[in-house]
Amino acid sequence: MAADTKTEIREMLGLVPGFFESLPGPLLDSEWESFKSIELSDQTAIPNKYKELIGIAVSGATRCRYCVYFHTEAARLFGATDEEINEAALMAKHTMGWSTYLNASQYDYDRFNDEVNQITAYISKQAAAPA
Repeated sequence: MAADTKTEIREMLGLVPGFFESLPGPLLDSEWESFKSIELSDQTAIPNKYKELIGIAVSGATRCRYCVYFHTEAARLFGATDEEINEAALMAKHTMGWSTYLNASQYDYDRFNDEVNQITAYISKQAAAPA
């Protein structure tokens, strides 16, 4: 089965990347199926461009240079602009900063949930109100 999988990878990507070549034999098929289904499919709930922008944000937060490079180039391939890529990176920075602050200050989680619920209810009500 691995030979068929390598043929499919080559047909879809133009080569079999070393990171697939180096997978233990029994895992190649399942890892390729997962990769193909998430990274390359346009049959998912989230459009590819947005999945890759999420990937950029997560990769920046986890500080994986391999993933940042991959997701940045994939985002461009799926139509993301430099402005969108930079905004995804800033969103990750913003989220990580607030996460650090809230966790380090041990802000009460139940209070936080209540406040977020109040905020979203208020904004929803304002948006629904006639102008």
